[in-house]
Amino acid sequence: MIAVAIQSTRADELTRRVEQLTTAVTPKVVKWRRHFHTHPELSNQEKQTAQFIVDRLREMGIDNIKTGVARHGVVALIHGGKPGPTVALRADMDALPIQEQTGLEFASKNNGVMHACGHDAHMAMLLGAAEVLMAMRDEIPGNVKLMFQPAEEGSPVGVSGGAKLMIEEGVLENPKVSAIFGQHVGPTLPCGVIAYRAGGTMAAVDCFKITVTGVQSHGAAPWKGIDPIVTAAHIVTALQTITSRKIDARQPVVVSVGIIKGGTAWNIIPEKVMLEGTVRTHDKQVRRKVAEELKRIVTQTAAAHGASAKVDCRSYGMVLYNDPQLTRRMMPTLQRAVGKGKLVESPPRMGGEDFAWYAAKVPGLYVFLGVEAEAGGPLHDLHTPKMMLNEAALPVGVRTLSLLTLDYLRGETGK
Repeated sequence: MIAVAIQSTRADELTRRVEQLTTAVTPKVVKWRRHFHTHPELSNQEKQTAQFIVDRLREMGIDNIKTGVARHGVVALIHGGKPGPTVALRADMDALPIQEQTGLEFASKNNGVMHACGHDAHMAMLLGAAEVLMAMRDEIPGNVKLMFQPAEEGSPVGVSGGAKLMIEEGVLENPKVSAIFGQHVGPTLPCGVIAYRAGGTMAAVDCFKITVTGVQSHGAAPWKGIDPIVTAAHIVTALQTITSRKIDARQPVVVSVGIIKGGTAWNIIPEKVMLEGTVRTHDKQVRRKVAEELKRIVTQTAAAHGASAKVDCRSYGMVLYNDPQLTRRMMPTLQRAVGKGKLVESPPRMGGEDFAWYAAKVPGLYVFLGVEAEAGGPLHDLHTPKMMLNEAALPVGVRTLSLLTLDYLRGETGK
């Protein structure tokens, strides 16, 4: 009982220290977040973003900094004052090709580019945690690897990038990472809440492109051709039977068509129509089954209309899998970070995250931070032009990353 009491007292002291340092750095975190938001850059173009991060890290006294990782990534290392393992903290850097409509004073100055997925907050919170941990580095038993990753939203077709390229370039080595933590803002979660889930947390993401080929004809004489537009329409409808008739209803599956392109004039039936979309799954066997059904439905529906169809599929990422043992172990830490009643379990999410690549290599834990802008007000979710977040949640994110790091390292070393 005495040992438990001592351990609890140490945890309380650590929490108070982190809280004090977080409060001190919060004004900077807000300022940094607004800078990132004003100056967004697309995937694999994050050059100015990277330089800003490097400048802030150097101001903190961090000199072990590697730039140009996976093109524009930044990886920095904080050496603790005591020997121990290495924890990695990761934030993504890229913005989206969206025209902002928030009306914020610090809205994007880059036309058609917006931080609509919260990566501005992710970077700012990781910088904040870096400052907290630097202030406590003499007490840290081990190392902290700060990973600012480009191209989370995906590189252009045929161009490598993101987490997979970071790993290929050795980000989890030298020193070897024992565990990795990350977080994502959630505009539909109450401000300051942390949502977690053990096991499969976010979906595997696959993209498909379908090219339907018919025979061009005059719009006034459709019987003289083979209409790829009508064929494409039937394909879109038929694809919906994958989730409703081909896959166990208890399995989370999404098949969505996001792009249809075809035609050059209102009175011409074109030769080709192109469709693009995405598949989201949480199970490997279901993922294979959906791919098989998609190709079968597309090719045979096209054949039924006298057309032909080509299907190209590519994988964006696997299921993001939170290590169950690590998740259970860090639950008390998450509880201390957010306070009573603000830690909730998340359902499986159909969005994808390339953090999954890291979590497939080392034990990982990825959580969601509530940033609901105004309780009861309109909700503008991620990847929309009016997406906004409540900056009151930023210190919660800083505190969470800091405590996860310190508690993990102290638990591994017993210090």
